[in-house]
Amino acid sequence: MRMKYLLLSSAIFLCSCSFSPENPVKTDQLPDIYPDYIGVTIPADIAPLDFNFADEAIDALDVVVKGSKGGELHVQGDYADFDIDDWHELTKQNQGGKITVTVCVKKDGKWLQYRDFDIFVSPYSLDDWGLTYRRIKPGYEVGGDIGIYQRNIHTFDEYAVLTETVVPGRCFNCHTANRTNPDRITLQMRGEGGGMLIQKDGKQTWVETKTDSTKAAGSYSFWHPDGNYVAMAVNSVHQSFFTGTGQRIEVYHKFSHIEVLDTRHNELILSPLLQTDDLEIFPAFSADGKWLYYSTSKPCRVPAEYEKVKCSLCRIGFDAEKGLFGEVVDTLLNGPLTDKSYVLARPSYDGRWLMYCVSSRGNFPVSQDDADLWLMDLKTGESRELSEVNSQQCESFHNWNGNSHWFVFSSKREDGMYTKLYLASIDDQGRVSKPFLLPQRNPRAYYLEMMDAYNCPDFTKTKVELDAHEAYRQVFDNRRAVVKVKK
Repeated sequence: MRMKYLLLSSAIFLCSCSFSPENPVKTDQLPDIYPDYIGVTIPADIAPLDFNFADEAIDALDVVVKGSKGGELHVQGDYADFDIDDWHELTKQNQGGKITVTVCVKKDGKWLQYRDFDIFVSPYSLDDWGLTYRRIKPGYEVGGDIGIYQRNIHTFDEYAVLTETVVPGRCFNCHTANRTNPDRITLQMRGEGGGMLIQKDGKQTWVETKTDSTKAAGSYSFWHPDGNYVAMAVNSVHQSFFTGTGQRIEVYHKFSHIEVLDTRHNELILSPLLQTDDLEIFPAFSADGKWLYYSTSKPCRVPAEYEKVKCSLCRIGFDAEKGLFGEVVDTLLNGPLTDKSYVLARPSYDGRWLMYCVSSRGNFPVSQDDADLWLMDLKTGESRELSEVNSQQCESFHNWNGNSHWFVFSSKREDGMYTKLYLASIDDQGRVSKPFLLPQRNPRAYYLEMMDAYNCPDFTKTKVELDAHEAYRQVFDNRRAVVKVKK
């Protein structure tokens, strides 16, 4: 059966690409393609890097891809559309090497051949099944079929995890898996009937995390590596809009604290060091679970004094066996002292790196045009800007894959409004590759026709299995587990 399929595929290939460009005129210019995949580093077995030519008025696009360790593909049509199985075979064969791409364009009956470019195939695997993310219109109101989706990164298949069509009128986000394991996953729902979904080993529990001792429900959650605890921020999110300037919006919090939920006993673990008059936000446990990273800023009169919000990056000890916080806070990066804001710390799962966002102000980087990604070496404490991946627009909401050699982040680099997902690799010395846009079939048509922004991406090692009908029943039956504060 497999041989018959290969023969049939070959026949179709020969019929669709039965000729090569005749006497093309060569130019030393690189081809202008979308997305820009020139010189990127990819994992073997990623979805095909289909691309379009920038000039839409061409008659045909001809692409030949040759591997440094062997293998060759040839496609021709309106855009470069590679067969998934053929692409996987080529990239696996050339893992640790490169593939060279030759682009020819036919226009007005004549062929033009551009300078070849390389795509490097990393020696580091990306075995995670896919990505989860929220898709939302880049507006500023609830509605518009908000959805949590997941994507198989080895194909083009996308699946809904939970959307507003299932739970109408609800806004949800802040979903996170435990170190890419979707057997432990959380999701927050805001507004009327809100709560936190905690799914462990296929069982859904909806929890009301607000108590008489806390100001609000939890959000911005992060799992402890042992799977028993979830850290979260307790805050209120507000928006203000600019007029007559190039900036559209400022997002801010009037208060914010951090707490940890023991999911075994539905108990909140509090610390006076994380319940201060300052605004503590964006918690994240270290790889060994012994530290909790977070950001904190001094209170000010927001929104009037929005430019004064400068977040420091801190950590506090956590004893998982006893369920207790430490008694000392370490300040790793001082926001007011450097006149910067440091937020969204994400430790790599191998314990080597700490990636975070840096902007001129604020504690919500996706609304800051100057937000960039930085990297701290946890062995030395040294930090540097990730100039390899940053752009003139906002970079934010990043997460690591399971082996900590790949990361995903959202960026507005294309138009300053729509966040799209980019992936990049990092080696053992901290060298980072040029990022590449999440592959799509016919990417120009896909990205230009889809009016959604991506945010809060995270890797998952397997597909998320969530019973949406059970979620609907629990949400609208208003069934919530009771949470108490640990004494």
